[in-house]
Amino acid sequence: TDEIMQQEIRPLVAVDIIEQLHRQFAILSGGRGKDGAPIITFPEFAGFSEIPDDDFLNVVTYLTSIPSLEAASIGFIIIIDRRRDKWSAVKASLTRIAGAFPGNLQLVFVLRPSRFIQRAIADIGIKLYRDDFKMKVPIIMLNSVSDLHGYIDKSQLTRELGGTLEYGHSQWIHHRTAIENFAMTVKTTAQMLQSFGTDLAETELPNDVQCTEELLSSHTEHHSKLKDELKLAVKQGATLLTCIREPVTRSANSKLSPDELENVATVERLLAQLDETEKAFDQFWTKHHLKLEQCLQLRHFEHDFREVKLTLDNLMETQAGFADIGDSVTRVENLLKEQKHLEEKGQEPLEKAQSLALHGEQLIQNNHYAVDSIRPKCVELRRICDDFTNETKKKYDILGKSLELHKQLDKASQWCEAGIYLLASQAVDKCQSQEGAETALVEIEKFLVTAKEHQLSNPKEFYNQFDMILTPEIKANAQRIVQKLEDVQEMFDKRQVSLKKLAAKQTRPVQPVAPHPESSPKRASPKITRPAAVEYLGQFCGAPRKGPAAQNGNHALVQGLIEKCISKSQGHIINELIETERVYVEELQSIIEGYASEMDNPNLVHLIPSALQNKKEILFGNLPEIYYFHNRIFLKEIENCIENPELLARCFLKRKEDLQIYEKYCQNKPRSEALWRQCGDSIFFQECQRKLDHKLSLDAYLLKPVQRITKYQLLLKEMLKCSKNSEGTAELEEALATVLDIIKSVNDSMHQIAITGYEGDVSELGKLLMQGSFNVWTDHKKGHNKVKDLARFKPMQRHLFLYTKMLLFCKKREENTDGHEKTASYSFKNSLKMSTVGITENVKGDNKKFEIWYNGREEVYIIQASSVELKNTWISEIRKVLTGQLEACR
Repeated sequence: TDEIMQQEIRPLVAVDIIEQLHRQFAILSGGRGKDGAPIITFPEFAGFSEIPDDDFLNVVTYLTSIPSLEAASIGFIIIIDRRRDKWSAVKASLTRIAGAFPGNLQLVFVLRPSRFIQRAIADIGIKLYRDDFKMKVPIIMLNSVSDLHGYIDKSQLTRELGGTLEYGHSQWIHHRTAIENFAMTVKTTAQMLQSFGTDLAETELPNDVQCTEELLSSHTEHHSKLKDELKLAVKQGATLLTCIREPVTRSANSKLSPDELENVATVERLLAQLDETEKAFDQFWTKHHLKLEQCLQLRHFEHDFREVKLTLDNLMETQAGFADIGDSVTRVENLLKEQKHLEEKGQEPLEKAQSLALHGEQLIQNNHYAVDSIRPKCVELRRICDDFTNETKKKYDILGKSLELHKQLDKASQWCEAGIYLLASQAVDKCQSQEGAETALVEIEKFLVTAKEHQLSNPKEFYNQFDMILTPEIKANAQRIVQKLEDVQEMFDKRQVSLKKLAAKQTRPVQPVAPHPESSPKRASPKITRPAAVEYLGQFCGAPRKGPAAQNGNHALVQGLIEKCISKSQGHIINELIETERVYVEELQSIIEGYASEMDNPNLVHLIPSALQNKKEILFGNLPEIYYFHNRIFLKEIENCIENPELLARCFLKRKEDLQIYEKYCQNKPRSEALWRQCGDSIFFQECQRKLDHKLSLDAYLLKPVQRITKYQLLLKEMLKCSKNSEGTAELEEALATVLDIIKSVNDSMHQIAITGYEGDVSELGKLLMQGSFNVWTDHKKGHNKVKDLARFKPMQRHLFLYTKMLLFCKKREENTDGHEKTASYSFKNSLKMSTVGITENVKGDNKKFEIWYNGREEVYIIQASSVELKNTWISEIRKVLTGQLEACR
């Protein structure tokens, strides 16, 4: 280690005594004695005795500190030049040097005064005062510089002493200050590097990405600054070295003095020290920087691990939440879609997890310091990925078995429904003949052949096959369908027995049971006649009788047969109306109590699908309002018509406004059907149907109100047939018109709610009077000629809605919904205010066309109806609107 770097800071440096050095009362010229002793010269200096002791001591001490320890140990040679001075000056110089010279002395040369008297005095004085100088080295008095040359070679003496040594005092001071500054720079730089290295070694690694990035950036920036300091210091040393060597560079004959050579060696040692320090620091920095980069890699890895782990945990939690295996084919298919969606959703996180695990393994292979932290995380990522993949496969397997199971159950259920439909569709009157009975038997036998491919397998094998997915609900559903199969089979067995009896030769056909009105008691109660007919027909259909609920369920299957067996007389029509009204009320009650109320049953809440939550009003509409009206009001009123059939028409006329509740129900029906298609296969509805012992599902019963309002018009038409040209005919016709008007209003409202794109409020347009589809030609007088020509000859299909205030033009669109029947919607295109329209009945001799013009014929619409009757109906209705507006204005 270089001693300059290890020594304490010297008490004196050139810059501290720069003024004293510039006075040049003592110089270190760089010359050496024959044995290499450094030479210090005290040139002639007029005010030498006036120099303060401190200044003298500082300069001499500084000069003796410059040569190397090796040279200084030889001892210094002092040359005192007092040729132009007096003996007193010589004496003062020797005394001061003897008392204050800090280094070892080898020789002292004194160039005595040149004047004769002073020389003589000097000779005497040196003899007298030699001991007073207390010098342990010889003091040699010289008369001239030539005498000095006998002791010291000329090459080691400056020109003032007759030598050839080149010496410039200002340049010497400049070199000394530069060397000392460079030494201080080297020391400071080394201390800075050491301090920075200590800080780096003691720095705790951060625990997050941002702090690690900031620390790496800070350390890198500090490192770059220190490297710049090093480069600057090296450049400073190189420049200084060049300056010291400049004489040799300038002239090949020039040589550096020993002191200058020592200066070169000092600077070279300092540069070497800088180089060694830089190498050691770079080596340490490389390790530290690598550790910081690995720390940053680790923090990124840990951050990514936490994010991916959280995503994977959420995926696993979501997957664990897919415990439902479905209660129907549709539900299972939806679950498979959800599972597929989850699998696709998990694809990206799984790929990220695999990629992150691979990255972690690469870090381990690159000798990362945190192997023990990285490896468990890689293992955890791969484990979760494997768990998700395996669990997904299990879900697919279970859902696949569930789908297969429910398809089998659906096939069996569909077979039962088809069987029930077949039994219900076999007309009683056709089966009275031998040929008709045989035909019905053949139909049944052909149908029963298909039983093998639809019925469930052996129960034990079935449970073994689907044991892993047989929940209590699915078991209950399977048992219900098995029971249904048995019931249908029993119905077929009984029907076959009945048909075989009818197929045998008979002397006369079997007559319906319903008694003739003349033979029955006057105004017999329908409560007596109906059960007999129903019982007979129920036996004919083979329906098992298991109480009132079962009879109500079977009633739906044989309703068509009952209608054909009832007399067409007025009394029997009233009876049929009352009986069907009672059944209708009972069915509404069963729906409300058996389904709607059960949605609030806490024991069944877990069976209700999430899509059905808080949507009871959508599914059932205003069914409770309809039930209340029929049960409390309408049924009682028509029951009063048993003795007085002529009062029936008044019931409908009186309740015209109340029957408008069906409009609201029918308007809600599309939403109800859409909700049923979504949730109809749920366990909840199956459980409710099982408790009610209904053969038909809820959607069939929700259709009852729509069927009921249309049933009234049929019964009223039958009443009119029986009462032509009799009292009450006019009222019946008015009642029929009322019901038809209600049906039309319901139908119109169903079309109205399908209007899309109209920005206003349809309810503000007044009453909807008419709606229908037409061919429409338009003529806009303000338009371009080609546009007008094209408009005249190219008809558009438009659906018109006539309100009391507005006429809307819409375009009809039909779309398939979820594979079900097409539903129409009407896209709004244009509207005309009825207060500004006019009408022309016949257009160019075509009796199916009429013309509507708008704003003084600026816009003309030629409308073609499908029939003359439809055209006349619309013209009549439009004229009523216009006439009403005119009267209002008057």
